[in-house]
Amino acid sequence: MALIKKFRIKKFKETKPILSLEKISMFYNKRQILNNLDLKINKQEILGMLGPNGVGKSTIFHIITGLKDPSFGKVFINEIDCTDIPIYERATKFKLGYVPQYGGFIQDLSLLDNLNLVGEIHIKEKDLRKLKIDKIIAQFEFDSLLRIKAKHLSGGQKKKLVISMALINDPNILLLDEPFAALDILTIKMLQEIIVNLQSLEKITVVVCDHQARDLLSCVDRAIVLSNGKIIASGSPDEIVKDSSARSAYFGDEFKIN
Repeated sequence: MALIKKFRIKKFKETKPILSLEKISMFYNKRQILNNLDLKINKQEILGMLGPNGVGKSTIFHIITGLKDPSFGKVFINEIDCTDIPIYERATKFKLGYVPQYGGFIQDLSLLDNLNLVGEIHIKEKDLRKLKIDKIIAQFEFDSLLRIKAKHLSGGQKKKLVISMALINDPNILLLDEPFAALDILTIKMLQEIIVNLQSLEKITVVVCDHQARDLLSCVDRAIVLSNGKIIASGSPDEIVKDSSARSAYFGDEFKIN
């Protein structure tokens, strides 16, 4: 895997949105989670979502993937309204990959068997499937871990496994829910490197949400801050940290990136 010496290498060059949420509202038991939210994510952008617990970050992911239907509003991928398209069709037709905060693999299967399981779902041709899995094994340096059951992998190895499983379908958009949670500093740096490589080498649009604000801001082009069901700030990492609304609602006055 190529080493990335500087995480925020460049701004994304295309401004054409690959994913748009339009006037999205969401209610749980009469409690409003999202309030008329608009969001556009550009092709090959790394976008970070920040905000306190319960603000709707995971809900946005669930609405994008089709795990949940919005109470109001529409989801567009490549300018096509996919609000009513079911989960599996949305994932395959629009090349969506999703890495959940917890799980995402079968505990009692080996790392290789987990990869093969997903490969058999998405790639019917045997030789092509083997080529894809071999590429992922090399890309993620899995050679020494292939026969180890997923439940015996370290936290960082499990994260790498779930990300690699999401890549078997060659996604155009990859959603990462809390990828840095409960990981050590070196493992976080490794995942930051993977995220940037997905953008620069694989040309994938990546959306990340996490409570580790510094770690998230170290590897994104743009970040948004959510509060009371709305986006209250959007900008580059430097811009978002200086935004008065973001500081008041989320960062606080003492927060610094470095």
